[in-house]
Amino acid sequence: MDDPVEDCRSGAGNRHIILGKYEMGRLLGQGTFAKVYHARDLLTAESVAVKVIKTEQVRKQGLMEQITREIAVMRLVRHPNVVQLKEVMATKSKIFLVMEYVKGGELFTKIAKGRLKENLARKYFHQLISAVDYCHSRGVYHRDLKPENLLLDENEDLKVSDFGLSALPEQLRNDGLLHTQCGTPAYISPEVLRKKGYDGSKADTWSCGVILYALLAGCLPFREDNLMHMYKKIFKAEYEFPPWFSGDARRLISKLLVADPSQRITIPAVMRSPWFSRGLKTSDGGFLAPILLKTPSLVDMTEKVDETSDSEKPMRRSKSSPRFYNAFEFISSMSSGFDLSNMFESNQKSESLFTSKFCASMIMNKLESIAKKLNFKILYSNQNEYKLKMEGISEGRKGKLLVTTEVFEVAPEVAVVEFSKTAGDTLEYKKFEEDVRPGLQDIVWSWQGENSS
Repeated sequence: MDDPVEDCRSGAGNRHIILGKYEMGRLLGQGTFAKVYHARDLLTAESVAVKVIKTEQVRKQGLMEQITREIAVMRLVRHPNVVQLKEVMATKSKIFLVMEYVKGGELFTKIAKGRLKENLARKYFHQLISAVDYCHSRGVYHRDLKPENLLLDENEDLKVSDFGLSALPEQLRNDGLLHTQCGTPAYISPEVLRKKGYDGSKADTWSCGVILYALLAGCLPFREDNLMHMYKKIFKAEYEFPPWFSGDARRLISKLLVADPSQRITIPAVMRSPWFSRGLKTSDGGFLAPILLKTPSLVDMTEKVDETSDSEKPMRRSKSSPRFYNAFEFISSMSSGFDLSNMFESNQKSESLFTSKFCASMIMNKLESIAKKLNFKILYSNQNEYKLKMEGISEGRKGKLLVTTEVFEVAPEVAVVEFSKTAGDTLEYKKFEEDVRPGLQDIVWSWQGENSS
């Protein structure tokens, strides 16, 4: 086997152990800068899939932002029909994404053998729509939905995978639209091809329509050897139905594959359509997960699907609690042995982080006291009582130095405190950092990039 872990191997014989936690197995697949292996959790004996990414190759190809986004999205989306990210680990040369192992293969393999029976197609489409609707509720747009990215588990349930091309709200431009042209030609929507900006949810809905057609037909609605001819048909939404399609299926697909995104059916309307809702009313087929018996709210879905350990669950905060600090941000910035923060930042920011085992209110009191000692004016936030700004009283090289400080929760007994320069000169900010550190010694557990004791 090609050894993916030469720099973090332990154990005897031919066993390959990464960071003392997972025993690596056979190669499942590979791309230009990553390989995916079957692995076994040494503690639980559970099978997992480990995506091994070589950071140097990713750097050279300028794909750091894409990898960071994929991790952020998979951390954000917790749904029974989405492949789960269990853990992120790293060394100086590699990133390891430990994911749920889905052993049933791709939905594409089933479709390649011929069309599916309508009830089975409806089951998979229910699960696809449930997952996509949930992703959209979290501000995540997949942008590459296709049968090759839909996996089946041992229970023949669908799992959406591969969020490498997905988008988050921060990628929206001033017009509120996405502009990156991406996806797979046969599944891509007309508005994405036009390169004039598009709504990510509408683009995903089009792809769902193509997938539904493929499930019922055993082939794609837009299929041409000549790519430009295929694009012309996509622009016009020009396709034909096989004779065996039911009337309700035709009507639903006709509303999904609409060239004008403003006229395309929405996912809530899909769920109310006769073809879709017929399956929701039956209970004898064993096809429907309980979560599909109603359209869940975001809170309901989180409670039902998040069965991770307490340490991985989002903090349930009162209005007076500090904001929750993303777990990946935390390990990227603070964990000893693999500081990923510089690797994932294209532009270096003037900021500092430290962890503390003191409660947030005590940390805030300490920050206020230090600001006064350094003759900084304190400006409080109306929206967040655990965020304040410190403004220098004298004019610097670029005006008054303005430093923003915020306290975040990581766990009940751990907080992260972030300093960042909002205005002023960077050299003056560095001097501020030097001046502020001694006064914080009694509450600091570890500064960013330093090993915790």
